[in-house]
Amino acid sequence: MKRVTNCILKHNHEILMLKKPRRGWYVAPGGKMEPGETIKQSVVREFYEETGLTLINPELKGTYTFVIKEGNDTVEEWMMFTFYAEQYEGTLRTFSEEGELEWVPVYDVLKKPMAEGDRKIFEHVLGGNEDIMYGSFHYTPEYELLSQYFDPVNI
Repeated sequence: MKRVTNCILKHNHEILMLKKPRRGWYVAPGGKMEPGETIKQSVVREFYEETGLTLINPELKGTYTFVIKEGNDTVEEWMMFTFYAEQYEGTLRTFSEEGELEWVPVYDVLKKPMAEGDRKIFEHVLGGNEDIMYGSFHYTPEYELLSQYFDPVNI
């Protein structure tokens, strides 16, 4: 099972988002953990690699399981650890191999095209909820959301 970290960075009422070229969907910058890394080491490294920015004091806001199902078969599964930060150092890259970097006004974030699970994660983090959200998302291979579960359920 692969492990992924990402971070929602807020600065001046904007969120730094990455528009992925394959589907044109927006995501929070991040990527795969390397062997032996902590999740915090991973998010700082991955965020820097994609953006050129060094996160300062990112806080864990959620852990999620993503399952890709084809019929009754699981064809892929991964864990994602989502962080939130408001401070950083450095200069934003003008080019990222992963896609287009864009500062998006907070009020426009949920209007962007994205996976429905990601939308729920952004809603939770941007809603100011202090609880860590634990969740799972089941998708088809085309990333159509089949089901979702959250703990605590009232999030």
